[in-house]
Amino acid sequence: MSKVHYFSALAFVFLASSCTGMEKKNTTIYREDVPKIEPKAWPSQQSPITVNREHEKKIATLLNAMTVEEKVGQIIQADINSVTPEEAREFYLGAVLNGGNSAPEKNNRAEADMWLALADEFWLASTDKSNGRVGIPLLWGSDAVHGHNNIVGATIFPHNIGLGAANDPALMAKIGKVTATEMRVTGLDWTFAPTLAVARNSRWGRTYESFSEDPAIVASYAEPLVSGIQGKVNTDQFLNSHHIISTAKHFIGDGGTRNGQDQGDNVDDQITMRDVHGAGYPPAIQAGVQVIMASFNSWHGIKMHGHKTMLSDVLVAQMGFDGFVVGDWNGHGQVEGCTNVSCANAFNAGLDMFMAPDSWKKLYQNTLEQVKSGEITLARLDQAVARILRVKLRAGLFDAGLPSSRPLAGDYKRLGSESHRAVAREAVRKSLVLLKNNQQLIPLSPNQRILVAGTAADNIGQASGGWTLSWQGTGNANSDFPNGESILAGIRSAVAGSEGTVDYHPEGEFEVRPDVAIIVFGEQPYAEFQGDRPHVDFTDNTGLELLQKFKALNIPTVSIFISGRPLWVNPEINASDAFVAAWLPGTEGGGIADVIMRNEQEKINHDFIGRLSFSWPKKADHDVLSGENANYDPLFALGYGLSVTDGVSVEQLDETQAETITDYHISNFLIAGAAVSPWRLVLSDVKGRNQYLQGKSSSAGGNMNVESADYLAQEDSVIVNWLDRGSFLIEGEPIDLERQSNGDMALQIDYQVLSADIQRASIKLGCESQCKSNLDVTTTIQAKAGEGWQQSFVKLSCFADTGADMKNIKVPFELEVIGTASIQLNTIKLVANQGQASCQL
Repeated sequence: MSKVHYFSALAFVFLASSCTGMEKKNTTIYREDVPKIEPKAWPSQQSPITVNREHEKKIATLLNAMTVEEKVGQIIQADINSVTPEEAREFYLGAVLNGGNSAPEKNNRAEADMWLALADEFWLASTDKSNGRVGIPLLWGSDAVHGHNNIVGATIFPHNIGLGAANDPALMAKIGKVTATEMRVTGLDWTFAPTLAVARNSRWGRTYESFSEDPAIVASYAEPLVSGIQGKVNTDQFLNSHHIISTAKHFIGDGGTRNGQDQGDNVDDQITMRDVHGAGYPPAIQAGVQVIMASFNSWHGIKMHGHKTMLSDVLVAQMGFDGFVVGDWNGHGQVEGCTNVSCANAFNAGLDMFMAPDSWKKLYQNTLEQVKSGEITLARLDQAVARILRVKLRAGLFDAGLPSSRPLAGDYKRLGSESHRAVAREAVRKSLVLLKNNQQLIPLSPNQRILVAGTAADNIGQASGGWTLSWQGTGNANSDFPNGESILAGIRSAVAGSEGTVDYHPEGEFEVRPDVAIIVFGEQPYAEFQGDRPHVDFTDNTGLELLQKFKALNIPTVSIFISGRPLWVNPEINASDAFVAAWLPGTEGGGIADVIMRNEQEKINHDFIGRLSFSWPKKADHDVLSGENANYDPLFALGYGLSVTDGVSVEQLDETQAETITDYHISNFLIAGAAVSPWRLVLSDVKGRNQYLQGKSSSAGGNMNVESADYLAQEDSVIVNWLDRGSFLIEGEPIDLERQSNGDMALQIDYQVLSADIQRASIKLGCESQCKSNLDVTTTIQAKAGEGWQQSFVKLSCFADTGADMKNIKVPFELEVIGTASIQLNTIKLVANQGQASCQL
């Protein structure tokens, strides 16, 4: 049975204002029935940390000794790709971070000792006391969100969505401790974790960073995770040399935005915000969490980075938080009246430290002027600096010495050690959810002939997902995980020593008929807004085609589904005899074999104990599912999950979607530099065709290469480089654009020509029957070189006039270049012609 996909045309907008380097002030703000916030209605508590009188004396002494310039420096955090140790010294910076794509020497595969050496350089620079400087050591923060995931060889745990399915708070404490240990090895002292978001819309690209749609699960994890990372509060373990600083994020409401839009607007009422999205913060504060990160999202149009009532009156005054509030990546720039380089509003609202990765220098200068002018009072500046100094004192930063001289530093054998991997493997086992097991097919006997299919089976990077060695987690090879094991390797290890065999063929080919086939498939890695979706339909048919092939041959099938969220996969479930939701398990693929395979004595190794922490959709438009919804009707409810001994059969599921869901993909092809599913990006030259996913890639013959790049946000565009003749295409299944062509629709193309030395350039639309239109854009490409970003509108009718069969468009965009050129692309989509469209770029 073929799989039919439908796509929602509901609002699906990528926020283009994040991470921008533009200095235009953010003046757009949306307010709709802004709820009255009553701080006294929020949990009333006090910090559990006893006041340290010696620390308070030290803070007073330091504040008295510091210049205004030194104080302003303390409230700014810069990214290591945009600041040198010498600049950190010159501008007295309080912190640095390595963003998702930042690493020593801008090398995401940098060896661990390079991280430690750079940590030493920054520490030495910041503690320089020459010329009367106070010399305050800086903090280094990192997104260690599923282990020390920026370091080659580190232990990579399942992402939070899988950990939520495990529902094991004690395990979270162990994971926090391992993460802290491995970060200490490389000299880092601060992680931006845990994420306490309660995701309520699976279209959100950060759903996998949430433990559950159930606030009770999220709340139960907050304390053990913070304690595992920082050490138990009010004990000698708290922030000792084997622990690091923890961050609870993102305060508040990030998991409840309209349509699951990353960095969007949350319009929930105060009770929902408090009891659902705020559930994890009281226990985190009681665990002594030292940093809370403000969220990108708005609440009824007011950005959280500038929400004084929430940051100051609720979080600090009412809930007793006594660490410091840090911003997210240039998040202050989205506050009304602000830019990335100037935002007194956010600071005055209660943001204590700006995360200003690439905008830090101008922000420093502008903030300094705002203090001198009185727009920011000295009292508010002293308050923020005191909070930051208090955390540094609690963490022992003033006495710790060089990062390389501290306990655990340079002990590289701890990275991915056997004991740490054992914790990760336990987490994998406990996170897996068995959705279907008809005829109790699994656990499988190791004495069978087993065929493993699907490229994900031998792809540790895909199993690890986003936030793995890079922001998006793309382009990783198994060799980048020297202490990891793929799912395939785990299965082979489980069968070794028995009488069975394991054959692997990604396309499912075989010479000898197998007794059973294991198909591993799922989502490609993504992070943040790059993972936002218009629907929850899984549109990649690769796994389905394999399953249907084996089903036609009456070969029993086990599906291992890799995903960062529940998705509509009814056809895949129907074609499977057993179906396992594996989430994003990380580097310990052997944990999957532990539960799907029997041991050599044919006994059960480990049963499935994972239960859904997110409801599973019955239809592709079921993106908002939670038990309190009046129309709650999931395919599998929150808490569902089978044991291998359960005799439950899943009957045939409905594979048809409601006709009311219209075709979103007919209008959107490339958004924020990424293909809109089910479209795919392809590089074509004389040697053949290669699909481009993310990161860096080359065409088959090397005539072209493409890489992700920043425009208005991190990696929200692609740069296509032509070294010789080649084409950049967007292709998929044929669609009918005849109505759109007759209706005077246009193709919007947002691009810039970085360089062009070409003989010819043309834009084409391709048809299933090999017909192809051709618009010559050579002159335009040459003229626009070096002219910055352009937005052009090309009439669809122009393509029809040059030979395109508009009823059968398989390639809605192709750019062919003969010569050498470099062109950056952000958006390609269909829009109404407002009179500006022509037959040229």
